[in-house]
Amino acid sequence: MAVKLVMHPRPRDIEAFEKIYDEEHVPMAIAKLPGKTKMVGTRILGSPKGTPRFHRIAEVHFPSKEALEACAASGGGRAGTPS
Repeated sequence: MAVKLVMHPRPRDIEAFEKIYDEEHVPMAIAKLPGKTKMVGTRILGSPKGTPRFHRIAEVHFPSKEALEACAASGGGRAGTPS
């Protein structure tokens, strides 16, 4: 099973980030990433080394590398990719 990881850096305004993440990002990913079989979102609350560098890790699961590549090439897959 292939998995695509998206790591979100720690935002300055965590409350605002969480609102956008919950209300816009997650619904868009659900609707526009074809071929996915599962999505897992993890919020990083702390680290033994102090403030964590990342705030969230998103895992999008696909049944194969080919399905992941097809999604990445789709309009929905490209929408989240910086140019």
